[in-house]
Amino acid sequence: MENLILKNIDTMVDTDEPVLLYSSDTHKIWWIGIEEESAFRCNVYMIEDGDEYILVDPGSRLYHDEVKKRVAMIVDPKKVDGIILCHQDPDVASSMVDWIDIRQDIKIITSSRTNILLPYYGKSGYNFYDISHEGTYKFKSGNVLKFIEAPFLHFPGAFTTLDLTTDMLFSGDIWAALDINWNLVVSDFELHKQNMDLFHIDYMSSNIAARGFVKKIQHESIEAILPQHGSIIGSDNISNALEYLNNLKCGLDIIYADLK
Repeated sequence: MENLILKNIDTMVDTDEPVLLYSSDTHKIWWIGIEEESAFRCNVYMIEDGDEYILVDPGSRLYHDEVKKRVAMIVDPKKVDGIILCHQDPDVASSMVDWIDIRQDIKIITSSRTNILLPYYGKSGYNFYDISHEGTYKFKSGNVLKFIEAPFLHFPGAFTTLDLTTDMLFSGDIWAALDINWNLVVSDFELHKQNMDLFHIDYMSSNIAARGFVKKIQHESIEAILPQHGSIIGSDNISNALEYLNNLKCGLDIIYADLK
């Protein structure tokens, strides 16, 4: 087995194919990505476990054809078993309706709060897998995804997904960054903090929410952080990433600073 993330530090945004981030005989993690030409560029990931495939935050309908094309480089899109939606925003979740069209029994893996809003994209009666109730997702192999809720970062029903096979954390909007000069993996964390500030200061609710989430995950084994926007954070910067959230002043901390 091999963690390939740090080997991809110099991979630039012009990549037009999926990038393998972790590989073993039975378990793989892929960056699927999209080629959006903006600082808000979205990352799509796919977990491959034996003959099961789960997409993580498959993104907007605007880029569904591109995502589908890249998935097809790995597997027939009809064989995608489920999609994880860390919250309901259109850049994360709106393409769920296209994936349901491809496979009607596809699992929509999300929180109960998020699930309330998803039918407004135009599909209902889908196969809902409630992370708030289940807590984990087990593949046929026995490998497990662990869901860790992250309330108000930035949605009440937001959550992250920890792949216990690879210790990779799919963090959604947490540790997201806005960056025109994007690389796949962070090489300079001090510079990267400026890009994370551009997202977190406005989008995240408060330092209490950030510190509360760090408390939840501080004893987890984490080898990489895979956010929905910006660069992947490798094992060499996990402690820096936790410290960043602990010290983050954002949202209500700034808007209502005079009420402290």
